Amino acid sequence: MTSQTSGASRPPLAIVVKGWPRLSETFIAQELVALEAAGHSFEIWSLRQPTDLKRHPLHEKLSAAVHYLPEYLYQEPDRVWTARTQAKAMPGYQTAYKIWREDLRRDPSRNRIRRFGQACVLAAEMPDEVLGLYAHFLHTPSSVARYAAIMRGLPWSFSAHAKDIWTSPDWELQEKLSAKTHGATFGATCTGFGAKHLQDLADTRDRVDLIYHGLDLSRFPSPPQRKWRAPGDPLHLMSVGRLVEKKGFDRLIGALALLPETLDWHWTHIGGGDMRDLLQGIAEDAGVTDRISWRGACDQPEVIAAMRACDMFVLPSRIARDGDRDGLPNVLMEAASQRLPIISTAVSAIPEFIDSGTHGLLSKDMPEALANAILTLSHNPEQAARMAEAALGRLRKDFGMDPGIARLSQRLNAMMQVA
Repeated sequence: MTSQTSGASRPPLAIVVKGWPRLSETFIAQELVALEAAGHSFEIWSLRQPTDLKRHPLHEKLSAAVHYLPEYLYQEPDRVWTARTQAKAMPGYQTAYKIWREDLRRDPSRNRIRRFGQACVLAAEMPDEVLGLYAHFLHTPSSVARYAAIMRGLPWSFSAHAKDIWTSPDWELQEKLSAKTHGATFGATCTGFGAKHLQDLADTRDRVDLIYHGLDLSRFPSPPQRKWRAPGDPLHLMSVGRLVEKKGFDRLIGALALLPETLDWHWTHIGGGDMRDLLQGIAEDAGVTDRISWRGACDQPEVIAAMRACDMFVLPSRIARDGDRDGLPNVLMEAASQRLPIISTAVSAIPEFIDSGTHGLLSKDMPEALANAILTLSHNPEQAARMAEAALGRLRKDFGMDPGIARLSQRLNAMMQVA
């Protein structure tokens, strides 16, 4: 499948993403819908076919055409061969090929080979009207966008988030952030923590902008007037996040097992991920299986309904062994939008939204500390209520979507004007 939809006019911006649509990346869908509303015309080029069975309502609001590059080169050999033949005739092909060969020498992987093949297809199939490329994530999507942009002699840019920053080698980040090595015209990232790291690697600090995703509050129902539980009432906790190491759900299960028998608790988890069987086994070994609901991937309305029905939101983020970590998870802002008390950890940019003790509690990411934080808020519902109100106020005041979209729109327009 090469295209999901098609449009009569060919827009001037090509947006490269890992996959479309993806339930776990509502921040991308929110941004693209907002860019369309701001007047930007673009097509989406996805490196992967969709795998989620559900879609968010946001996905249905996007009118952009969606094209799928060959997910694996061997699956569409004629398409790849034709595209490379066309790419070889482009003025920047030799430069792109030289850069890719040097990248391949340092990263001799199948993924690196696939990146160049996908870039040839992108360069060959993008319409002539394209004036610039914009990639979501600084690792694979930016590599594909960079190689294709060099072939076509176009500027490119990126939005970086979390894993793509912290698991990419410095040499690659530096080259994608330098004009001398055909790096991005600009990059946006959604946390001050990540922005400083990238600015320190860039040839000029102004190549990287801090642009918070923020939250489009018009997409969410007004926060409920909660009936706050009494200290002895049943406690319904919930979490939203992929079942991967950096989310810390193994340690949260350990924390739940430490809660006293006198506390009547239940935990609901929403999200897919490769560690589900492992985590369910950990819960079984800990003897807490009957107190956990695993709901799997849910769409946005289902997530919000669950938030409105529970008492406490817990996201025990931590740094994975390979360096991967969260940035500023949108689910924290979504929980705040529903006046839901929050427990999380002081990882990466989470403290940029939550001052511990004011907008929620930031715990260490170990079971004992997480259990203590849960008990603190369960025993002090008035404190939990004050924190939830403070987080909602901060969200409304400092983390709305509009300022970030305005800045991103400005930088995209400037990039395309120099094409």
